[in-house]
Amino acid sequence: MSGLIVTALVILVFIVIYQIAKASELATILRGEEKVKMQTNRLMAWLMVAFFFLGAYGIWKCHVALADKMLPESASLEGVNYDHMLIVTLWMTGFVFVITQVALFWFVFRYQATETRKAFFYSHNNKLEVLWTTVPALALVVLVVIGLKNWFAITAEAPENSLVVQVMGKQFNWLIRYPGADKMLGKTDFRLMDDATNVMGLDWNDPASHDDIIIENGEMHIVTQRPVQLVINSRDVIHDVGLPHFRMKMDAVPGITTTMWFTPRTTTEQMKMDTHNPNFVYEISCDQMCGKGHYSMRGTVVVQTQKEFDAWLKEQPAYYANVQKANAPAPPAGAAAPATDTTKAATPVDTTATGATASAMTTPAQHK
Repeated sequence: MSGLIVTALVILVFIVIYQIAKASELATILRGEEKVKMQTNRLMAWLMVAFFFLGAYGIWKCHVALADKMLPESASLEGVNYDHMLIVTLWMTGFVFVITQVALFWFVFRYQATETRKAFFYSHNNKLEVLWTTVPALALVVLVVIGLKNWFAITAEAPENSLVVQVMGKQFNWLIRYPGADKMLGKTDFRLMDDATNVMGLDWNDPASHDDIIIENGEMHIVTQRPVQLVINSRDVIHDVGLPHFRMKMDAVPGITTTMWFTPRTTTEQMKMDTHNPNFVYEISCDQMCGKGHYSMRGTVVVQTQKEFDAWLKEQPAYYANVQKANAPAPPAGAAAPATDTTKAATPVDTTATGATASAMTTPAQHK
């Protein structure tokens, strides 16, 4: 019952406010203040013109002031196509934007309300409707075709000489895996994932996984002028592998493997010189909100020559070896340390006399 009363009171208040506003408007007209309204219209029309020019100047000024904050040229060959697509899109939409905005502000100024002007009622124009529907539709088809062509190019089968790298997102960092000497990534199983001993769920029953290399600090090394195929997935929620300097991005989805490939064309060292920034780094960003630690999903990419990459990869231990070492049983407490000179500490048993195995060892005293 109280709810109905409150609702009725709210409705009544709105009705009263509406009636007061209506009465105020009628009173203004009766007092002959319509001229004041016309003066206000003229003032607003001129202010719109001023706003147009100030806004245009502000946009230009921001572009000049923030020019050094723009991304440098694409660091991948495929990214050049995306930059071209962006430029085409901006020219097409920018042309329409300028025309429509100029017309908008001009109409506000030119056709402002006056005491003698009566609004012209224009119901519809079939030819005009067809024109402004067909032209944008055709333009959109062109842009979509260009976009699909570029998309299918980077998601198609990678070249045979591609470097294969797995990128796995997890809350809240990136895991990077490289194949070992066999050039094959071993099998994985999400049921085997464990932060302490198996962060990516490698299947140790698959020999191909024994020489795989896992980088847990989110630093990915790739080779300039050599295609790299990224095999992307997620351990928990949806992430997104964003590589802005290469103009690449792809969702990392739990339970689904996504792939893309591109060809780096500028090493990290060269980009430092090109940007005049000795601290420049290529970045891996998570372009999908993935939780409260999303801000920390930042990795790095190091683009090297083939020789530099081979030297770096050679220094990385296989993840399987690290796990074996970490899980090796500790020596029993109080165990004697091995003698320094094992040739004096023990002598082999004469197997011709005792029939013992060649690996058996005994001390000289025991031999007597």
